[in-house]
Amino acid sequence: ESFIFCCNPPLTIDSTSTMASYHKPDEKTLQGLKDIANKLRINSIKATCASNSGHPTTCCSAAELMSVLFFHAMRYKPTDPRNQCNDRFVLSKGHAAPILYAAWAEAGFVKEADLVNLRKITSDLEGHPTPKLAFVDVATGSLGQGLGAACGMAYTGKHFDKARYVLTCVCSYRVYCLMGDGECSEGAVWEAMAFGSHYRLDNLVAIIDANRLGQSEAAPLKHDMDVYRKRCEAFGWNVYVVDGHDVEELCKAFWQAPQVKDKPTMIIAKTFKGHGLKGIEDQDNWHGKPIPKDRAEGFIKALESLIQNPNKAISPELPNEDVAPADLSPISLPSLPDYKIGDKIATRKAYGVALHKLGQSSKRVVALDADMKNSTFSEMFYKAYPERFIECFIAEQNMVSVAIGCATRDRTVAFASTFAAFLSRAYDHIRMAAVSESNINLAGSHCGVSIGEDGPSQMALEDLAMFRAIPTCTLFYPSDAVSTERSVELAANTKGICFIRLTRPETKVIYDPKEKFEVGVAKVVRQSDCDKVTVIGAGVTLHEALTAADQLASEGKGVNIRVIDPFTIKPLDAATILSSARATGGRIITVEDHYREGGLGEAVLSAVGAEPDVMVTRLAVPRMPRSGKPQELLDLYGISAKHIVAAVRQTFAN
Repeated sequence: ESFIFCCNPPLTIDSTSTMASYHKPDEKTLQGLKDIANKLRINSIKATCASNSGHPTTCCSAAELMSVLFFHAMRYKPTDPRNQCNDRFVLSKGHAAPILYAAWAEAGFVKEADLVNLRKITSDLEGHPTPKLAFVDVATGSLGQGLGAACGMAYTGKHFDKARYVLTCVCSYRVYCLMGDGECSEGAVWEAMAFGSHYRLDNLVAIIDANRLGQSEAAPLKHDMDVYRKRCEAFGWNVYVVDGHDVEELCKAFWQAPQVKDKPTMIIAKTFKGHGLKGIEDQDNWHGKPIPKDRAEGFIKALESLIQNPNKAISPELPNEDVAPADLSPISLPSLPDYKIGDKIATRKAYGVALHKLGQSSKRVVALDADMKNSTFSEMFYKAYPERFIECFIAEQNMVSVAIGCATRDRTVAFASTFAAFLSRAYDHIRMAAVSESNINLAGSHCGVSIGEDGPSQMALEDLAMFRAIPTCTLFYPSDAVSTERSVELAANTKGICFIRLTRPETKVIYDPKEKFEVGVAKVVRQSDCDKVTVIGAGVTLHEALTAADQLASEGKGVNIRVIDPFTIKPLDAATILSSARATGGRIITVEDHYREGGLGEAVLSAVGAEPDVMVTRLAVPRMPRSGKPQELLDLYGISAKHIVAAVRQTFAN
């Protein structure tokens, strides 16, 4: 049976569900929610006036949505925002931060007097939400990313946390994500929509605050609610269209959402920007502008007159205690790397082996991939632990956001992998992961020209520069299978974003399985008392450097070179590099399978920049490459052993 409530626009209930047990909230509760909505408006206006910046009109459109969400639908502990049992909330339209802060003030966690410190340098109530605040799991503000993170949280709740909590095998927390209509133009939103329906995330509710107006003009669909509905239904979501300023309709929709199984729910709320502010409501050119102070007082008084019981508080329902606390114990490989010096294995394969082993050590380890698992070798993890593997398909932006969501509140240790080149598509999501203080691990295979015949579209030649620019990033560049396994182990226990750069071709194992590795500590893999030049390589170029060292030594001319494996490009072991440079007459050659800009060479230059007697020669890919065999390409672009030998000789010629 299908139910349609009399409302404008209508609330359409899914035909597979029943409303038999629904009870309308009493009039006091409904009035209390209306009162809270207007309190949220008032505090949003006051905060943005005090900072003389912000987005009060976008807060006003979401006031009833936030009121019903925080004080009727969601279950959480107001004094413990990061409790593992709480419902999750993501404010994807991060510019509405003032109303989020106002909601937590109404809940009692934030002092109402602190709201006027919005955007001050001394306050954590920033212009857009960040996890400096205990009630923020992921930073938002770069639009279109919140839903992907919410999908990661919902997947974790439905699959990982439910499976982990052995007492009841139940996990009842739900995930809510409030989006703007303008951000629905972002493709990442629809990647997340496809993900949510594919994995039947019925513990996820997204809300589109369709207030019609964007920043510079109206959003594309304006108030065409039927098109919104059809698009969301086409993506496989359960959809309700509601009057976003009617608290009773919202109560019905938020009650109905959990009753529908095997589908995520989208609530499309028709609202008006600046609702409640006469002369500003639904008008252009008010986005991102505080209300003029000479008008603000009048609006505040008008809103206060609508509040019937300013002193009545509504407390949120507490959550069920059905989720275990996070396990924060260190994670170690269960056994030594099983390789012998001289064995040949690609570091991308060693990554798969290490991930599989790490999964054996801890059930917190989960893996994500973008339909590359047979090339990144994450399929080894998938075959062993399919219940802890998420196939994100060819949607790298969403994969990163889902990983961020999975890792929130330390629920998982997430490893996401694809070709390193395709992580550039997700760079803004990676950048926002840093703002989110996220602990995600990204593995990028097929870096550099050494991948061979696939050509430049598949070759990551910008990724070192990209990840070096991320403030919270640790950048591993293992050169053999042993160091790869240790990179994966270290990444699992390292705070912040970790990137592991992996190569396609097989390379020789050069380290003993018992070799110890540390973040920020380089390895001197070839040295003598009479070294003339320090050569620094990583990945395939470290092996080219060792070949060059052997060739020079075999010539019998007394030209020995010191070869360094940096292991981590960030942080870089400047002390080892400097001491080696001083021991080799101040001569350094860097060689990298990466463009010159932003890579290993520039990292070394930064490390030795204050040393007047150190000269750095950089060998790197100088131009857009082409298809060819790996060794042909290393030769063509000047980063093979013969070019290292030539650079060493040229150093002495100079």
